Formats: sequence, C-alpha cells, structure tokens
Amino acid sequence: MHYDVIIIGAGPGGIFSAFELQKLAPDLKIAVFEAGHPLEKRRCPIDGDKIKRCIGCKSCSIMSGFGGAGAFSDGKYNITNNFGGTLHEHIGKDKALQLMKYVDEINMRFGGEGTKLFSTAGTKFKTICIQNKLNLLDASVRHLGTDINYIVLQNLYNHLKEKVEFYFDTPVRHVAKTDSGYTVTCDGETYSCEKCIISVGRSGSKWMESVCNEMGISTKSNRVDIGVRVEIPAVVFAHLTDELYESKIVYRTEKFEDNVRTFCMNPNGIVVGENTNGIVTVNGHSYEDSALKTENTNFALLVSKHFSEPFKDSNGYGESIARLSNMLGGGVIVQRFGDLVRGRRSNEKRIEEGLVRPTFSATPGDLSLVLPKRVLDGIIEMIYALDRIAPGTANDDTLLYGVEVKFYNMEVDLDDKLETAHKGLYIIGDGSGITHSLSHASASGVFVAREIAG
Repeated sequence: MHYDVIIIGAGPGGIFSAFELQKLAPDLKIAVFEAGHPLEKRRCPIDGDKIKRCIGCKSCSIMSGFGGAGAFSDGKYNITNNFGGTLHEHIGKDKALQLMKYVDEINMRFGGEGTKLFSTAGTKFKTICIQNKLNLLDASVRHLGTDINYIVLQNLYNHLKEKVEFYFDTPVRHVAKTDSGYTVTCDGETYSCEKCIISVGRSGSKWMESVCNEMGISTKSNRVDIGVRVEIPAVVFAHLTDELYESKIVYRTEKFEDNVRTFCMNPNGIVVGENTNGIVTVNGHSYEDSALKTENTNFALLVSKHFSEPFKDSNGYGESIARLSNMLGGGVIVQRFGDLVRGRRSNEKRIEEGLVRPTFSATPGDLSLVLPKRVLDGIIEMIYALDRIAPGTANDDTLLYGVEVKFYNMEVDLDDKLETAHKGLYIIGDGSGITHSLSHASASGVFVAREIAG
C-alpha cells in the first residue's frame, strides 16, 4: 500500500496533522498508524472493586490509542509559550501562539463550546505568590474536562474516519528511507509513503530513540520530572482554582535552590494510575460534569532533573525510581504528609481516620524510601510554601501519592520546519522532545501539515 503521507501515532499531534492535511489537501492519500485501540475500545480494567491495581495490559488504554495519553486527561489546553514545551524556539513565539489558538477554535467547533477559558492575566494571586517567594506563571487555560475532551475526540474521529485510513492496534516496528520516500513496517506488512510524520508521544520514547539510532538522527538528552501527586480537600485551593483553574506555580528551594513546580491541577478531581513501558506511576483527572466531581483537588509537585555528561539516560533514572516504588508498594504508594515529616510509614488506619478520603486505591507506605533526599526535601519545602497562600495544604492528613514521573523524550535535532536531516521526515508532539503539552503537540501537528500542504 502506498500513501502520500503516513502519520505514526494518533495522539494530539497526529490527529491535528491529519485534520489540517485533509482540510488543505483533500486529494492526498493519508494513513494513520496507532499501536493502541480506537477511542471507544479504550477501557482501563481498574474498577476500584474487583481490580484495584494495574494488571499490565498489552496495550495500556490510558496511555495509548486514539487521542494518545491525553485522551483521558482532564483536557487542559494551556495557551502559552511560558511552559508546555519549546515549540516557539523552532517556529517563533507569535506563530506558536497563533496555532494554539487555532487548535482551541477547532476544539470548540467539535464539541468544546461552552467550556471556560481561564486566564492568569491581571489576577491578584500573582502579587500574593510573589510576596510568598512563589512565581505564578502567565497563561490562558481552556479546561474541557475528561468527559468533554472525550466528546471532542470522538467528533474529530468521526470527521476524519471517511477521509483518512486508520490502522489501530498496529504498532510500527521500523521506518526506513527509500529513494522516493519512506517505508513503514508493521508486523508482516510494509507500507510506503512520500512523506512521513512521527508523533508517538512520551510512551513511544524508547521506540523513537531506536528510530533515531537506526537512521542516524542526532538527539540530545532531555530532562525528567520526579515528584508526587498531592490530594487535599477542594476547599483548600478553591480560591485559586475558582478563578484560575490551573495555577502553574514555581518555587525555588532555599536548601538546594532547585525549582519545584505545581503541575496538572485537577479541582474536584480524582487520582489515577497509568502504565508507561510496564511502570505504574500516578496522574490526575477531573470532569466538567458536576455529577462526576469529588470533594478533593489533586495536583503534582515535580522537581526537574537535568543531567550532564557522561550520563544521558534521564528517562532511565526516572524509571528506576518508579520501579522502586512499584517494588515496595506493588504499584503506587500513598503517604500522609504528617507521617512523612515525622519519618514514619503510613498505614490504612491513619489514612482511613484522616480528613482526606483517597480517590485512588494505593498502598500505604513511606516515600522517603523511594524518592531521593534532594527531591523529597524540595517537595516538603514547596508544601510549606503553598501553605502560606492556601492554608491547609500542609495539614497532616494531606495525601501524597508516589511516584509521579514525567518522562521527556530526548530532544530530536529538527529544523525550523520540524523536519529531520532526512527530507520529508517530520517529528512532532511530545515524541520530538520539544512539546510537553496537549496544546503544543496539537499546534506542532497543524504546523507540519501546513508545511506539507504548501
């Protein structure tokens, strides 16, 4: 089978590449290959009753499938160059913002209308944070919610399925350059194309590394973010989340001068597990539907670790910490903040008697046996700093789930068209190492589609 364009990966980057290509060049023959399931078949077996922990599905429905790892996220699209990736360094700040706003318009057309666009512009919390040695980053945030995000993705798929050929449950094994383009090899089948777009997300990091090695594409080590997910009563952060929804707050620790940041805030949300390359880590979701809201808010506290020569395997470092957590807790570990600062392991009795009712079934344990001291000290400092602007954050009963790890692909050497040294081979989304968010990944997909369509 020959196609004009083959897209590898049906996450945000791949979806928006396909969308823009069929819009601008409807005569092109386009195929999308995805290792995971179609959206309607993506079902995590964890039900909290019979199955409480990850059972290691062959294809993780939380991480893979149509919509990518963001399909069951809480659907936050941050429209900003201040975080979420370095796309603007390749295509320019104005162009990046313009594309993110275009993505937002498409999401509104396909089911997101009526959802709220939050902004930190002009908020009094900027001053309050600075007065307490915290930095609130500027951004506009569209919150779709996990439920509305699903509807938008379903509508996008319904729009695309008659115009684009989708191959689900079809992992690509190899990509090779030919005289006329590229070949894409799956199990037992080979397909050819003139141009190839790779958009495999963070879960495809190891595969992406192998492709770069085989094709001689230069890369450089990226960072890894390590930390915990905090769960507190929603009322503690309500004054922030009601106005801002997502507040990206950065704190520079006094002890080591490391940056600790809040990430992926989920007001009235739930804590969830996710499987990345066989490793169970923790994340958070929230819903737009009021009937699905909980009494808790959760968010991540992350410390970024950058490595210098000779060490290059930042993801391997993060994986080793996550594996240690899995080994000690059989999956995710949960600990009360009061137990952590007292140097004792949490148990079921103290958690059950606490003020915070867990939304995720995790093993009570001791995070100090898992996280490096420098990381843990930074997290504890940050919790006390947040307590100054949101009293109650540092309560004894605040729950910490660990570990949360954000794996970043090594950064691939790309030009200002997001094209590799091989003409016609583009790498976009989080798999490129230059985007770290739904909005940036989607924008990169639109950008490359427009380059190809001319």
